[in-house]
Amino acid sequence: MLRATEGGVTLAVRAQPGAKKTTIVGVYGEGPSAQLKIAVQAPPVEGRANSALVVFLAGLFDVPRSAVQLMNGELSRSKVFLLRGITLQTAETILHSAHSL
Repeated sequence: MLRATEGGVTLAVRAQPGAKKTTIVGVYGEGPSAQLKIAVQAPPVEGRANSALVVFLAGLFDVPRSAVQLMNGELSRSKVFLLRGITLQTAETILHSAHSL
């Protein structure tokens, strides 16, 4: 789900658009192909869900929106985001505490 990369971390996400609110639902899949499942309030129309995910992830990881980039999966539920300026250890800590809530 999380992988260290030059300048940041990549995060595999499974989007569930059209939800009542944007929140972490859980983990989709197992092992190296596991994805963070996020319910997204925005509909999957004209990139609205992708934009909502960028805003949500920027807030979750406390980075500027410009530090969150959709790398893969623009038209798919399965997406990969690049989070710049954050370490793998920090990202894991944030996800663990956010998922435990």
